[in-house]
Amino acid sequence: MLTDRQQQIIEESIKLIDSKGIQGFTIKNLSKEIGISEPAIYRHFESKFDILSTILISFKQNLVETQKEFSNLNIDPLERLKMFFNKIFETFTNQPALTSVIFSEEIFQNEKMLCDTVLKIQEVNEKMVSAILKEMQTEHEMSRFVDIETITLMIFGSIRLLVKKWKYSNHSFNLIEKGNNLFNTLIDAIK
Repeated sequence: MLTDRQQQIIEESIKLIDSKGIQGFTIKNLSKEIGISEPAIYRHFESKFDILSTILISFKQNLVETQKEFSNLNIDPLERLKMFFNKIFETFTNQPALTSVIFSEEIFQNEKMLCDTVLKIQEVNEKMVSAILKEMQTEHEMSRFVDIETITLMIFGSIRLLVKKWKYSNHSFNLIEKGNNLFNTLIDAIK
């Protein structure tokens, strides 16, 4: 569990990465944004790497909790999948700066541990969506000839593209609304 100060450092780090990119994410810039000394930040986190790692691990933990929550729901798999989509788009709508961290490969490419954490996040998402799609096939809500792995890739590729477009357009459209349209179109395509 993070302390209030650690949570503040995490939130300001995300905002800093969003506004200045990974190059602008320095402990010096972070201390200015928060209004505390650089040594004070180091009392809470060992390094920038530690901060980035904490951001990713927290995001992953939230996904695992969401997955547990959704798997316990006794509802139609298609409805569960739609709820999952909505949760993703709501998360980014409520924390738009998070997109700069989650979808920025350059942040992680030279750090194996960070790359591994991002990969685990992808695997958690893919596992849940694949399980729901298999359930849809079992219940004859989707053709049994549809390749689950390919559809899962299409789903996450589409989500990523839509979220990045939203970010690059300076959040000029309603992400949840466009996300629902995307979801409906993808589902119509695989039925």
